Amino acid sequence: MSSIELLAPAGNIEKLETALNYGADSVYMGLEEFSLRANAGNILYNQAQDLVEIKKRFPGKTFYCTLNIFFHQKDIDNLIEKIPLIKAFPFDSFIISDIGILDIMQKNFPSARFSLSTQANCLNAEAVKVYGKMGFDTVILGRETPLSEIRRIKDANPDIRIEAFAHGAMCMAYSGRCLLSSHLAGRSANQGDCAHTCRWNYRLALEEEERPGVYYPIAEDNGYTTILSSKDMCMIDHLADLKNAGVDSLKIEGRMKSTYYVASVTRAYRKALDALEDPSVEYKSFRDELFNVSHRPYCTGFFYSDKSVEAEDDVNIASDSGYLRDYLFLGTVLDEVKPGIWSVDIRNQITPSAVEFIGPDVLFLRDDKLKVLDENFNETDHIDHCRTGYLCSSLPLKKGYIIRKEIKKP
Repeated sequence: MSSIELLAPAGNIEKLETALNYGADSVYMGLEEFSLRANAGNILYNQAQDLVEIKKRFPGKTFYCTLNIFFHQKDIDNLIEKIPLIKAFPFDSFIISDIGILDIMQKNFPSARFSLSTQANCLNAEAVKVYGKMGFDTVILGRETPLSEIRRIKDANPDIRIEAFAHGAMCMAYSGRCLLSSHLAGRSANQGDCAHTCRWNYRLALEEEERPGVYYPIAEDNGYTTILSSKDMCMIDHLADLKNAGVDSLKIEGRMKSTYYVASVTRAYRKALDALEDPSVEYKSFRDELFNVSHRPYCTGFFYSDKSVEAEDDVNIASDSGYLRDYLFLGTVLDEVKPGIWSVDIRNQITPSAVEFIGPDVLFLRDDKLKVLDENFNETDHIDHCRTGYLCSSLPLKKGYIIRKEIKKP
């Protein structure tokens, strides 16, 4: 196993278990009111015992709780009120952006560890040193930090763990400190309710002083531009550079992404990290699967922005296209209820057509003769989301396999 921690997103219980099954060393999750992903599903207060049981099944895995909104006074009061409920969870560490809650959490969770959120915009060695003195054992650097500076930061603070985002959506604001959503949609990104206004389509035009109401377009496609939307980060081909820079933990973005995304991306980075330690580990086919999940065009973010290393798409992070997607996530295999017949958690309609199954160590299995059964185990032409249905397959399936279908291109 790699010496670098692989930290995967757990937007809810299902994604938490998926991340662990597909190779994550650790998972990060939010509670209902205090997470910057308020619409991710998140972990509910009545699920504390569920997490306790999951942690027993995955010994040695680390559970991070994100308390990373910017706290107003009412949020502080709410946090203090909820502390008895939070204590019921088996959290090992808390991810914090607002220093105001650090003392509260340290007093109430004396054995917990604390990570500084990327929202705190920590970008230099002196700041890391100060946060270390406060009690943070891990600093999640701002995404604007190039590799050469990460190396200097780690050398100056060898006892502080350095975490960096390695894959997923980026933000056109400074490490997420964005006011655009509040301005255009009345939804605060810094309170966990981002409307993703940077992904919207915009029309840009010039209006000349003497010709009011006459607009001249600047640059557009089909009448609109995505000038505010960023590419997605993908550092799977540069993991050795991250390791050499002193990164201790690689973080995958995506608490609001699908279970299929969590499985495929976590699996690819697990294989790639293991290949760093053991070159005999085959990972390239799993790496190529990153292009099958829904994503924007990939780039390497700001890691090479100092030009010290050649990278073909370093700081050119603006995206001129929307999501790219080759497969549709259909659901998850559950239990084998009869020989060759499996219950399934259905997310999109499944028909008796060609489907593929992916597993933690199985690139994919294709079934061209799949049968779908209704709740009475009778063959049918489709089974739908939120309905009971079963799959009949001769393939060696296992619980937790992801079901997908290739999207036919026009």
